[in-house]
Amino acid sequence: MTDIQTQLSVIKRGAAELILEDELIKKLKAGKPLRIKAGFDPTAPDLHLGHTVLIHKLKQFQDLGHELFFLIGDFTGMIGDPTGRSETRKPLTREEALKNAETYKQQIFKILNPEKTQIVFNSQWLAAMNVIDVVKLGAMQTVARMLEREDFKKRFNNHQDITILEFYYPLFQAYDSVYLKADVELGGTDQLFNLLMGRTLQKKMGQEPQVVITMPLLEGTDGVQKMSKSLGNYIGITEPSGEIFGKLMSISDELMMRYYELLSSLSNAELEELRNGLKNGTVHPKEAKTNLAREIVARFHGGDAAIKAASEFDKVFKSKGIPDNIEEKIVTIPTKDIGVIDLLKNSSLTPSTSEARRLIHQGGVSIDGEKVSDINYKLTVNRSYLLQVGKRKFAKVSIKNSGL
Repeated sequence: MTDIQTQLSVIKRGAAELILEDELIKKLKAGKPLRIKAGFDPTAPDLHLGHTVLIHKLKQFQDLGHELFFLIGDFTGMIGDPTGRSETRKPLTREEALKNAETYKQQIFKILNPEKTQIVFNSQWLAAMNVIDVVKLGAMQTVARMLEREDFKKRFNNHQDITILEFYYPLFQAYDSVYLKADVELGGTDQLFNLLMGRTLQKKMGQEPQVVITMPLLEGTDGVQKMSKSLGNYIGITEPSGEIFGKLMSISDELMMRYYELLSSLSNAELEELRNGLKNGTVHPKEAKTNLAREIVARFHGGDAAIKAASEFDKVFKSKGIPDNIEEKIVTIPTKDIGVIDLLKNSSLTPSTSEARRLIHQGGVSIDGEKVSDINYKLTVNRSYLLQVGKRKFAKVSIKNSGL
């Protein structure tokens, strides 16, 4: 295994908090692979780059020779994580949890080594608990301690519902650490209360407490809000390679370095060399951003896709050309014409009519090379149109009449 100081420099890279470093050093000095745990509730089927910050840190532990437990919270997902919630969240059904979990399993091995990763489901031990086990678990923490948690405190003070089941969420997550005998647990900064609960429960149940490492919540493409599908500032890892590449090229130079630190496989020495190169002008920011985009696209779509995405990006943005491979869509309508807003929505070029309206107002929609400014613009049947939405999304849309 790598020497302790080198391991620490890798482990601490990009981390928000390490509790406690002395304990981690002691565990590393024992010379045995540590048991590293990170839990993910299968609340959505697709992951974005923000989710992969933790997975990338797991990969670093894996490369250092430690034992990985990728925990899918199929049981806790059916309760619903109360973290950051202003109201009780609708829990997942078991079918939803298992379906999303299968998608997670397919996606994480784009980063982790499947032969050295143990995927575990916490229903294995939590669903096996009887009523007495659950009562005993509840007796290990007080309501006063639970109400120290910021989101619970706010809801309590605002006379909003907090279910007893939600109090059990951090206890169940903590018990996961007990069951797995975790040496280290990783989580986002918003998970600190739950992670520390693991330390508390391990102590009470006679185990050496786990070290807690929190990772920052990655900002989205806007550079302000945390990456979120609901905010529209996300980069999904299953998105087309050209879409991922283009979104990464759109981020600011400052945000680029944060992405490098949290997502890139560059070594610490290479990262420092890049910083110095950007500072003294020997490395151009666009070159660095292109390299980052290529690395991320190659991770999820392969090297050939990364090269092609870079070439397509240059073609569109340098020469203002049109991509070689344009998706073709057919929209069938019962009338002789269709409004541009409905066409954008029906062809899935925008997720909603409100988003289509917003893009038109902002000059982000073109038809056959001409910008559309009229939200009432209509297109006729039995014709094909080249639509461009934003800077990167192209489609050839054929409109057919369902009666013909």
